[in-house]
Amino acid sequence: MEGIIPRHKEKGVDFCGSKDYYYIIRSDLGCYMRSSDFHKGSDLSIHALHPACRHGDHYFADKNDQFYIIKGDDYRRVTYLSKDNDSAVFTLHAKCRGGDHYLGAFGWFYIIFQDKGTYRRTTDLSKDSDSDEITLHPNCRDYWLLGLYYWGDLKHFYFLKPTSNWGVEYYKGTNFNKDECTAVYSVHPDVLNFLPGGLSITIGPAFGKWVNIKSFSNDSPTPVSWQNKITKKVGYNKEKMSQMTRNWKIAASVTITAGKLAVLIAQLLFSLTAEYGGSSVNAEKENRNEETTVEEQLTFQLNPNESLYAWQYQLGFGSEPVLFCKDLKITNKPDPPTEVPLPPA
Repeated sequence: MEGIIPRHKEKGVDFCGSKDYYYIIRSDLGCYMRSSDFHKGSDLSIHALHPACRHGDHYFADKNDQFYIIKGDDYRRVTYLSKDNDSAVFTLHAKCRGGDHYLGAFGWFYIIFQDKGTYRRTTDLSKDSDSDEITLHPNCRDYWLLGLYYWGDLKHFYFLKPTSNWGVEYYKGTNFNKDECTAVYSVHPDVLNFLPGGLSITIGPAFGKWVNIKSFSNDSPTPVSWQNKITKKVGYNKEKMSQMTRNWKIAASVTITAGKLAVLIAQLLFSLTAEYGGSSVNAEKENRNEETTVEEQLTFQLNPNESLYAWQYQLGFGSEPVLFCKDLKITNKPDPPTEVPLPPA
């Protein structure tokens, strides 16, 4: 079933929260989304991610709106993810290493150890100051095992739940060892579109198929030499792709347009497995430009009572194609070809 790809399967992708905003980090896209409310889809803006801030194992923030990026046994602290301002690198204390999830909440740093069923709380990750390790409430332990992404703010912790009958939701709580749940919220579609696998939920899972764009038949009793032009589309459907980003404000720091960003998100979804709504194909070498119409000259000979069929491979989401691949295939049967013309992801 299509769904959001979990953090542990996509390095450099994570959620974090600060005093006023929540963030979704997409290292694979080189940018991040900022919002004041994931449920309402409020104040959505896209910002560039500084190269030094990419491909972290975990991302989170503190009460002073400083960001933390863990890589291995070290972490980087920065003021702005776009500029790497005031950056400094520290080594994690031995007892703060190897956590499954890290977040900042209530003025503390929290580290979740799933196998042990505990969480560690500290005010300093390099010194393990004021620390204690507490057993997760049994219900919380089950929740944490199910969660896909985790983040916090000054008053709450959150985690993104797997796709259910109610769509993608996130859990809001106040205490790990008492199972205190404040609320469960749905995630706004404009936020889902930015997540790996999100398009498969808002629009529909990816598909790839051969489409018959032209047929030729010779109904005469003699062979016929045929020379003809086929008109085909190549590139991405701009109108369809623009629906993904229509409510995003693209910051000046982002060096690509909203349209190009949408194409990258689409390509990444195509590369995912069917479990996350993808097609397991690599479409990077296909035309990334806006959809255009081109002509291709074909010359062939048709025998008596013979028919030929021209096929084009198309990729899309839900029921509508968004990418028209450049190659054509000619067959003498009305059934579409079975092979996939794109390399595997």
